[in-house]
Amino acid sequence: MLCYVCPHRCGVDRPESISDTDGMFGCCGVGILPVVSRAGVHMWEEPCLSGTKGAGTVFFTGCNLHCCYCQNYEISCLNKGKEISVERLKEIYHELIDKGVHNIDLVTPTHFACSILQSLDEKLPVPVVYNTSGFEAVDTLAKFEGKVQIWLPDLKYSDDTLALNYSNAYDYWNISRKAILEMFRQVGPYKLDGDGIMQSGVIIRHLVLPGYLENTKRVIDWVAQTFKPGDVMFSLMHQYVPCGRVAEYPELNRKVTAEEYKEVEEYLFASGIEDGFVQEEDAASGEFIPCFDGTGV
Repeated sequence: MLCYVCPHRCGVDRPESISDTDGMFGCCGVGILPVVSRAGVHMWEEPCLSGTKGAGTVFFTGCNLHCCYCQNYEISCLNKGKEISVERLKEIYHELIDKGVHNIDLVTPTHFACSILQSLDEKLPVPVVYNTSGFEAVDTLAKFEGKVQIWLPDLKYSDDTLALNYSNAYDYWNISRKAILEMFRQVGPYKLDGDGIMQSGVIIRHLVLPGYLENTKRVIDWVAQTFKPGDVMFSLMHQYVPCGRVAEYPELNRKVTAEEYKEVEEYLFASGIEDGFVQEEDAASGEFIPCFDGTGV
């Protein structure tokens, strides 16, 4: 099957399994069947997702981006994980639901879109969260309409040069904005239950990078100009920790300073965006990176 599920549009004939010798691996570096590195209760998503019972996260191996600073580098780029069947993926959903989680949180799922669509052929009793880099093809997203209730995209870059240099993503700013508009078209303004747990909607995440505050400010500007209060939530993340190959990029090989985050936080507060989250400085810690040891797989 020729693969065009993400904006790279590799068009390669991906093998069903990572062990197959036939076929080719595209930008994501994996086959068609899901490869999962961890599945479990996760308390470190935004409060309206984790709540008191946690999000039921499924961490997929591989990625259609290759961010040099990725906190999940060992699974996104080094492909650590276990290949499973679609039926096993369904079982994992229900095992997590039996633990009382608020939702099923699919982390970096896009390159396994075909298998995930099959796994969602029956509606789950909790919302499905599509947790993505934002580098998405609208035609692929459209196939998930009615199957995904909560979209959790990153909006990493307003500067395409940064996107290309650090994430191997061309035209990221244009592509990711179109993707987010499609997500919003599908689910509309966000909805919370009586306990403040999200049932449907869009949360746009943005990770502040050290030294690139103008990149962040332009992201904030677009969200403020595009959506009105009550439409989407915005999460300004202070959790950047030098990881992955970041030693090759000295300008990124440090944490965001308190002064830098305060500047963009004040910019956010003045923007008119009312709904969302900011983070404390102690969020920038490796302690919050999950252990990708195959738990729950």
